[in-house]
Amino acid sequence: MSSPANTAPTAKPASQALPETHVMPTYARQNVVFERGEGSWLVSTEGDRYLDFASGVAVNALGHAHPSLIKALTEQAQKVWHTSNLYRVAGQEKLSDRLVALAPFADKIFFCNSGAEACEGAIKTARRYHFANGHPEKWRIITFKGAFHGRTLATIAAAGNEKYLEGFGEPAPGFDVLPFGDHDALHKAIGPETAAIMIEPVQGEGGIRPVPVQCLKGLRELCDKHGLLLIFDEVQCGVGRTGKMFAYQWAGIEPDIMAIAKGIGGGFPVGAFMASKEAAKGMVPGTHGSTFGGNPLAMAVANAVLDEVTKPGFLDDVSRKALLFKQRLAALKDEHPDIIEEIRGAGLLMGVRFNAKMPSGEIVKACTAEKFLTVGAGDNVVRVMPPLNVTDAELNEAVDRLARAVKVAKSATPKS
Repeated sequence: MSSPANTAPTAKPASQALPETHVMPTYARQNVVFERGEGSWLVSTEGDRYLDFASGVAVNALGHAHPSLIKALTEQAQKVWHTSNLYRVAGQEKLSDRLVALAPFADKIFFCNSGAEACEGAIKTARRYHFANGHPEKWRIITFKGAFHGRTLATIAAAGNEKYLEGFGEPAPGFDVLPFGDHDALHKAIGPETAAIMIEPVQGEGGIRPVPVQCLKGLRELCDKHGLLLIFDEVQCGVGRTGKMFAYQWAGIEPDIMAIAKGIGGGFPVGAFMASKEAAKGMVPGTHGSTFGGNPLAMAVANAVLDEVTKPGFLDDVSRKALLFKQRLAALKDEHPDIIEEIRGAGLLMGVRFNAKMPSGEIVKACTAEKFLTVGAGDNVVRVMPPLNVTDAELNEAVDRLARAVKVAKSATPKS
C-alpha cells in the first residue's frame, strides 16, 4: 500500500459513543474498526486510511499483512495447528536453536503465548533456581516503579502500579518495588531472601525510559556479587526494536533469564522465557506448562519473523531509520518548546514527553483525528512505535501528522 501525499487527511464525523456490545469494557476503546492493513497502514470499515505507529503496542514488527508471515501461517495451517506439548514440536526446536544463537547466554527456552506469561515464567524460573540450590528462602524479586510486566496477579504485583492493583485484594507477595534509578534504595533492598532483580532495559508503559548502559552493567555486577539472578523483560523492547536483536546487547552484558513476546510473533500470539542452563536448573518436568504455548502455527510465524529480522543489514537499517526519526521529532520539539519537554527512547521505540500543560491523552486523540495511530504511556508520554520495516517517507509523514495534531491540541487547550 503506497504512502499518501503529504496532505491533511479528510476527517469524517464519527460518533463518540461506542455501540453496546457484550465485550467486557476493560478497555477505553476508540470508536474505529479496522478491516485490513498493509505495511504501516490500516484501513477502517469506513474506508479511512490510518498510518499505524502504534503497531499493536509494538507487536506488529513487520507491519500488517507481511507476505512472508502470511505464507508461513497459511502453509502451516494446512498441515497441523495443535498437538500439545505432550509431543515434540519441530518448530519449537528450530526456533529455540535460532534464538539461542542470537542470545548466547540462553540454553533453555519455554514457549508461551504472551508477555505476561513470559514474565510469570521468568519469575518462577528464578525462584525455582534457588529452591533447587537448597535455598528456598530466596524467593523475593526486586523490581522498579514504572515497570509493566503484564496483567496477571503476579505481574501487576511485580510492577506495583496502584492503578492496576486496585480492587484485586492483597498484592501477590514476594516483590520489592523500588523507585526507578534509586541506587541507594537498590543496595538497601538486597537481603537474605532476595532471589533476583527484574527490569525492562527500556521501560515501555512507564514512559519509554531507557535504562542507562552503565546502570545495566551495574545490575549485572550487583547480581554477581550477591548471587542473584538478573532478569530482563524485553517483551516490548526486544526482537530488533532498538536496532539490536535484544536491547540488553547495547550494554555488552548478559542476563540470566529473559522474557520476550510481542515482536517475535509479528502479530501472532507468541511469548517465551529464555534462561541459561544454570538458571533453568530447577525447571524440571512438572514445574511449568502451557496448553497452547509453542503451537505449530505460532512457531511457523515466529520463525518467519526471524527470517526477516536477521536478514543482512536489517537491524542496521532500523538504527538508521531511528536516527532519522529522532532528528525529525527533535525538530518538532524545537518548534513547540512550550509543551514538548523531551524526545526519549531507543531505536524505533520512541516517546514524546509533554509537560503538564498538555495531557498526552489529548495528543493521542488529536493524532487519531489526523489518521495517525499512537499510544499513550506513563510520565505524560506519547509512544510512537512504527513497524521495523517502515519507510523513510512514512517516518516523515508520521512526524507531519504528529505536528498537525500538536497544533490542533494546542489550539483547543485553554490558555492558563
